[in-house]
Amino acid sequence: MSASWPYPTHIAHRGGGRLAPENTLAAMRVGAAHGFRMVEFDVKLSRDNVAFLLHDDDLDRTTDGCGPAGALPYTELVLLDAGGWHSPDYVGEPVASFQAVARYAIANHIACNVEIKPSPGREAETGTAVALTARALWQGATVAPLLSSFSEASLAAAQTAAPELPRALLVEQVPVDWRERLAKYDCVALNINQRDATPELIADVHAAGYRIAAWTVNEPARAQLLLSWGMDAIFTDELASISPLA
Repeated sequence: MSASWPYPTHIAHRGGGRLAPENTLAAMRVGAAHGFRMVEFDVKLSRDNVAFLLHDDDLDRTTDGCGPAGALPYTELVLLDAGGWHSPDYVGEPVASFQAVARYAIANHIACNVEIKPSPGREAETGTAVALTARALWQGATVAPLLSSFSEASLAAAQTAAPELPRALLVEQVPVDWRERLAKYDCVALNINQRDATPELIADVHAAGYRIAAWTVNEPARAQLLLSWGMDAIFTDELASISPLA
């Protein structure tokens, strides 16, 4: 780790990986209990512009609600069960607010990769809101959150709203013009699908002055290989078998 990249090599995907209901406060606690000092989670906006955690556009997969998540106010979202789909131990776990998760992470010295995950049509609005909220929540913190997004409109909005916060471009496939895109949004890192990782790409990203992280790495041998190549960080669901404590 360095001043320009103060993040650990192991990042718990959606907080608790497969061991807890994703994107909940319970998941963040599970990640921390397994020794992870950094978590990744997804943030979008409710109808009344409260930032909350959810990966999908719709509520159906990870809550007992249904339909577009962004169509409800947070007062209704927080009443949903976001844990019962995972296992009986988590029945009643609420949809988490960005504020609650941020406060937990800061209090416990856990770094965060905040993925801006806008509902369709709210890309710039969500990027602005998440960046401004992050700026307020992490004011004075030792380690700033890393903001990332697949949505370049969201990333651009975050850059305008809070240019001092570090950003990473998140890509499904590595674009030919990744250098130009990273420069455009003044990013510090490129977050790639782990299948696209090669020693050459890692070296090229480093030579260009950036960092590189890979998602989602769930095979221990693959994790070890990527880190041996110089990958700066890996996101994983397998918190027990791919441990930062190993």
